[in-house]
Amino acid sequence: MLDWLLVLAGGLVGAPLRYLLGVDAKFRLHSAFPWGTFAANAGAALFLGFISEAVTDGELGPRLQLLLATGFCGALSTWSTFSYELLTLTSARRLGIAGGYLLLGVGAGVGLSFAGAAVADTIL
Repeated sequence: MLDWLLVLAGGLVGAPLRYLLGVDAKFRLHSAFPWGTFAANAGAALFLGFISEAVTDGELGPRLQLLLATGFCGALSTWSTFSYELLTLTSARRLGIAGGYLLLGVGAGVGLSFAGAAVADTIL
């Protein structure tokens, strides 16, 4: 039961943060590029890389992993919104933006995961 509550607690922070990043990016940037989702996914990838390395090194226990990785990062990042935005951009014939979003989103996600792990490996 405690594990479920830890995941829920992390999600209660991650999901609204993702929403607020999206709203703020639309308000500030007025761009067809989905910067809010990109920022949420990039931040989650970086933090998840850090957490994964901390768990691997034994610096972070399974309960904190549930709270931070599964709950917080799981709610902060969003593959479904990323996919939906790609579909919407493609349907609107904004192929350059869609292609850039695809390459930047996936590339940044993978790269930032490795960067987060490297940071954790350096400081832990």
